[in-house]
Amino acid sequence: MYPFVKRFIDVVGAVVGLIVLFPFLVITAIAIWVRMGTPIIFKQMRPGLNGKPFYMYKFRTMTNEKDEQGCLLPDEQRLTRLGRFLRSTSLDELPELFNVLKGDMSLVGPRPLLMRYLDRYSTVQARRHEVKPGITGWAQVNGRNAITWEEKFALDVWYVDNCSFWLDIKILAMTMIRVFRREGISAEGEVTMPEFMGNLFNKNNQGVLQAAATDDNK
Repeated sequence: MYPFVKRFIDVVGAVVGLIVLFPFLVITAIAIWVRMGTPIIFKQMRPGLNGKPFYMYKFRTMTNEKDEQGCLLPDEQRLTRLGRFLRSTSLDELPELFNVLKGDMSLVGPRPLLMRYLDRYSTVQARRHEVKPGITGWAQVNGRNAITWEEKFALDVWYVDNCSFWLDIKILAMTMIRVFRREGISAEGEVTMPEFMGNLFNKNNQGVLQAAATDDNK
């Protein structure tokens, strides 16, 4: 029954969040418009439940500067000072509350990554799509972008197998602390994370999965 309860919590949480955070939404939108112009919202297709694609919304944090060949410059060159602040405070994630209302995302779940990663997952890693993606998740409160892809996916799959009301409440509470401390914003030497090029361990290596996942009571 929890998926139905979880959906109710998502809707109520998203509505309350949008009402309470409305001033921050407005101020952030104005700041982006003044500093970077339009568009204010960054929209990108991401895989959702069972890999079904949807458009995820975030506040824009980068410019659209291109090189002489017409290709976008590297992320670190396009990420603005305002964008770094928005990412470090997670304010860029606020528009995802609309995705939660639409039913594409949940408040808690594995983060929706890029569509091109779908065929790069191992059989075990692909299980992260057995639940809706979330604004925050077990991997986000246990290292976020400061851990490896393999550790992150192991934590995601652990969440799929242990999802519960109390675990979600714990993750939301831990998220508040992580956001306040601005922990795990990026991997060393990266704006966020390097691109995931494929899994580095055996597709059925459950030992790695269990070793990398953090125990709920820890």
